[in-house]
Amino acid sequence: MPGKARPVTRLRVLRTERLTPHMIRIVAGGDGLASFTPNEFTDAYVKVHFLVPGVAYSEPLDLGTIRAELPREQWPKMRSYTVRQYDRHAGELSIDFVHHGDQGVAGPWAATAKPGDELLISGPGGAYAPGDEADWHLFAGDESALPAIAASLEALRPGVPAYAFIEVADASEEQVLATKADAQIRWLHRSAGSGLVRAVREMEFLPGTVQAFVHGEAGFVRELRRHLLDERGMRKDLLSISGYWRRGATDEEWRAEKAAERAAGDR
Repeated sequence: MPGKARPVTRLRVLRTERLTPHMIRIVAGGDGLASFTPNEFTDAYVKVHFLVPGVAYSEPLDLGTIRAELPREQWPKMRSYTVRQYDRHAGELSIDFVHHGDQGVAGPWAATAKPGDELLISGPGGAYAPGDEADWHLFAGDESALPAIAASLEALRPGVPAYAFIEVADASEEQVLATKADAQIRWLHRSAGSGLVRAVREMEFLPGTVQAFVHGEAGFVRELRRHLLDERGMRKDLLSISGYWRRGATDEEWRAEKAAERAAGDR
């Protein structure tokens, strides 16, 4: 029997923008965007699906049916990406892709994408948005978290204090981030040996209640989880924290590892 229906939204690339040497923005739209329903989260993410060349997929494309009828190696490759911007009136949805050469799936695709190319997505999901309960906000992440941090800074109330620590390769990867908040944005360069964990550890916390968003490579995420919860005494319900990827692991390997950890925790 076919699996549970998992509809896929078919978009078309409208244009691409090279934001930095390693960050590419794909702006997509088309008739398929009418079925996209945004949510209230600033870390809203979609699953981007990349079809395996040479495999014939039945129409309409349905992931549940594919997984029920085809061997795993023929399933579309899936990657999670933050919705950087959604403009209903313009009929545009923007996703920022990190590109580091020919390795991987999504980055090389984005580097060669051109107007008219198909972009397959499902979702969105999400879990975080800046709340009014917090007196100030903390953001910490690398390039993979940058789109969500940028969207969150844009959503902050005017004048609310915020600190953002963003680790990128070097100065060429910095972006101009818009916000009405009283935000202190600090760029940390791996090329200069700057450490994200050290920067957060050394900062002087403001008085009052803090809400934090910490996402990116699993190693620094794990260290900052302990620091913020155990050493800083943060409220767990005001901490959004997750490893988007792990150094040395493919996306599939990292997803399997996280699933195993969740299963072990349920036992």
